[in-house]
Amino acid sequence: MTAPDLARAESLIALTPDYPEPGVLFRDISPLLADASALRDVCDAMIRPFRGQFDIVGGIEARGFLLAGYIAAAEGVGMLPIRKAGKMPKPAAAASYELEYGTATIEAPGVLEAGTRVLLVDDVLATGGTIAAAKQILSQLGATAIGSSVILELEELGGRARAGGVHAVFTA
Repeated sequence: MTAPDLARAESLIALTPDYPEPGVLFRDISPLLADASALRDVCDAMIRPFRGQFDIVGGIEARGFLLAGYIAAAEGVGMLPIRKAGKMPKPAAAASYELEYGTATIEAPGVLEAGTRVLLVDDVLATGGTIAAAKQILSQLGATAIGSSVILELEELGGRARAGGVHAVFTA
């Protein structure tokens, strides 16, 4: 992977103004996901600082699932789904948080052993609430978040202050 490869991958992120509400500029990673080499390059960049340090990848619903599944398979580890409330029959842990245009709750199943090292992944770091809530869930489950990684950080929303250390491949 080279700087031009990453620049090409970044150029595939589509911008949609005023979605899901006026004033929001939505970053759509669908074109990036549809391009095999861009997906591989971005996922490799996401895990580079954490390679060999995690036992499982925690994917945050919904686009984080796609990234976590790819990364987990590539690294030979499992994947922990961190889902929106009400989507699984027996959640073992839950946390609520605020996001840029509302509130939400996420949950996770009780499938981790105490001390499991988890790399959290998602597509975008906005206000940081989702990643902070996912870290709370991991703590409830006795696991450790060894780091968090996203494709894109929206710096103007200040999410890093809330989420803690996050590795972002791109910033906007």
